[in-house]
Amino acid sequence: MSFIQTGKIELRSDNAIETTGGNTSTFTRVTFPTPFPSGTEVVVFPLTQTFNGPETPGIRIHEVTTTGFLIRMNEVYAGSAKSDGKHTTETIGWLASTV
Repeated sequence: MSFIQTGKIELRSDNAIETTGGNTSTFTRVTFPTPFPSGTEVVVFPLTQTFNGPETPGIRIHEVTTTGFLIRMNEVYAGSAKSDGKHTTETIGWLASTV
């Protein structure tokens, strides 16, 4: 049996684009309304719900646990095209499920 929770967060990026793997110093912690059962594996699916800025926002997720996850908006970084990383506030919806 799978367990599912949903939510949303208002998120913005005031920081330069993050390209160093594992550096989560600019991430925001999201705590699930109810922790998932101990010992379960949880996956998170985030999706931008708004279109408030001209650049394409990318979303980074890290450290998913039974109690929550870290999230950061990181403007899309493709090849040699770099954005400054800063982005206005967007609504990010998320769905978390056990697998």
